[in-house]
Amino acid sequence: MEIVLATDHAGFELKELIKKYLVDLDYKVKDFGAFEYEGSDDYPDFIAPASKYISENSDIMGIIFGGSGQGEAISANRFKNIRAAVYYGGPIELIKLSRIHNNANILSLGARFLSLGEAKKVINLWLNTDFEGGRHLNRINKIDELS
Repeated sequence: MEIVLATDHAGFELKELIKKYLVDLDYKVKDFGAFEYEGSDDYPDFIAPASKYISENSDIMGIIFGGSGQGEAISANRFKNIRAAVYYGGPIELIKLSRIHNNANILSLGARFLSLGEAKKVINLWLNTDFEGGRHLNRINKIDELS
């Protein structure tokens, strides 16, 4: 499975650690940057190309990073066929539900609120949880028709 990564400065360090972790788990990783720490960069510059790529390739999932993950998810969700879910702590069940009920194809992580261990745990759960389909598929189709 191919996993797309993108971040700005706020999530740069965590993205780099997660990239290595995913490669070690034999995932194919496509990194849309940032490729170096630059404190004045803007997340849409990295999140938009990554989201566009995922929106055009239905079998690809993405993990994006930011300070809280909120702005990054908002940017990602501007693209057709994108369903970005935010996680920066709280009940881990939210991650499971984002896949089971919402078929989230992008996970937006708040790097300022998660340790590396927490991020790995969340990513593993998210990547290994399947969409339930059924009654939820109709809702996903209605969302996709909005854009």
